[in-house]
Amino acid sequence: MASKIKNIIIFTIIAASLILIYIFFIKKAPEEENFISSSNTASSDTNTLQQNSLIARDFLSVLLSVKSIKLNDTIFSDGAFVQLHDSSILLTSPSPGDQGRLNPFAPIGYEAAITPPPPAPPTPPSEENKPN
Repeated sequence: MASKIKNIIIFTIIAASLILIYIFFIKKAPEEENFISSSNTASSDTNTLQQNSLIARDFLSVLLSVKSIKLNDTIFSDGAFVQLHDSSILLTSPSPGDQGRLNPFAPIGYEAAITPPPPAPPTPPSEENKPN
C-alpha cells in the first residue's frame, strides 16, 4: 500500500514538472496586437473614425448629465448643522527639542552628517593680543 502511494506521488510530481516545463519553456507566447495598424485602407480609417465619434458622443452625454446635477444646500442652514462646533485638538510639544527627527525615514546618523556644527561665539580679544 505504501509503495502505491509513493508511486502516485512520484508520477504526480513528474507530470506537474513536465506541464510546468511545457508552459514556461516550450509553449510560445501569444502575439500581442499592434495598436497602430500597418494598413492604410480607407475602410479601417472610417471604422476608427466612427468608433471615435461614438466614444465622443457617449462622453459628451455623460459630461452634460453631470453638468445638470443640482445639489440641495439646505443642510447647511439646518439647526443640527449650525450647532456643530470644532473640537479639534492642537498638538504642541512641550519644548522645541521634542519634535523628533527631521526625516524619520533617513538612515540613523544622517542628520548628524549633514548639519554643520553651530559657529563658535566670538571671543573678546585679551589684553595681550589687543591691537595697539
